[in-house]
Amino acid sequence: MKKAEVKFENITKKFNETIAVDNVSCKFEAGTLTTLLGPSGCGKTTSLRIIAGLERATSGKILVDDEDVTLLPATDRDVSMVFQSYALFPHMSVLENVSYGLKMINVNKEEYVQKSLETLKLVNLEGYENRMPSELSGGQQQRVAVARAIVLEPKVLLFDEPLSNLDAKLRRQVREDIREIQQKLGVTTIYVTHDQEEALAISDKVIVMNNAVIAQEGSPKDLYNFPRNKFVANFIGDANVVKAEVINKNSNSFDIKIAEMNIKIQSNNELNGDISVALRPEKISIDRNKGDNYIHATVNNASFVGSSYQYILNSKVGKLYVVSGDTNDIFKVGEEVFLSINEQEVKILND
Repeated sequence: MKKAEVKFENITKKFNETIAVDNVSCKFEAGTLTTLLGPSGCGKTTSLRIIAGLERATSGKILVDDEDVTLLPATDRDVSMVFQSYALFPHMSVLENVSYGLKMINVNKEEYVQKSLETLKLVNLEGYENRMPSELSGGQQQRVAVARAIVLEPKVLLFDEPLSNLDAKLRRQVREDIREIQQKLGVTTIYVTHDQEEALAISDKVIVMNNAVIAQEGSPKDLYNFPRNKFVANFIGDANVVKAEVINKNSNSFDIKIAEMNIKIQSNNELNGDISVALRPEKISIDRNKGDNYIHATVNNASFVGSSYQYILNSKVGKLYVVSGDTNDIFKVGEEVFLSINEQEVKILND
């Protein structure tokens, strides 16, 4: 399978007065899986359709392996797309669906049948070639759609919210299948979703979009551990975004106060007065005993969710969401508690 790097250079897309993608530049590295992640209307699907050639950019350039494809029709781009609705032909068998693209480009019958059967094997659908789409489960239909896209050996494989029609358990299975196939083939893959867990689980790189621009991009771990702004902190996982006060500074070391808790943090930015910080719910320790350095809180709500307890707490910095792995020693509503957090886990936000 060919590998290609895809580049956006100052891509803008307008629909009348609405700006769907606003001067976006980014890179999708060859052989990797990059996810465009964001809420509805943020520009991620439009960006994908621009790469596919289904939408024409208003301005800017798209390069595939340094070749300018901005004005090329979809059929000449060597790109395959897997749609949200699968878009299988209901009157054709699995084999006919998968081989359809090869037939259209006049590959001889013996070769397209052979190639299609090999591809079905790759997506774990060996023996299903004579079935009709209506005889398959949602997960199997999705794999047929993937097979139909990859049989053409495209330079770039695109996925538009491919799991949104599946139930939670099946989604986990199919996303693992997609990741496994992508790694086996080494094809450059661009994947669109609004589901942050899905994005973190399968991606080499995540590009978070908001309001038609890129809010932040990086590896899943970097985005989770070092969100730059409130939007990313809240969109990737859960975060308590709270106010903190800078009380002292010494070169790039700062003493800050969150409610009653004093913390020393490092930053290359100039911090003054009130700042915003993100605290991950699972990184906050909850205790009945007052430590040396704590946030005083009261339990407002306690929920058991199987592997953990989730608490909503009232504190001086507002409501805090805390997740505890201890499901035996639980805190009751109205109980007084003391919270502590490792200094490394306090993330400074730019807004």
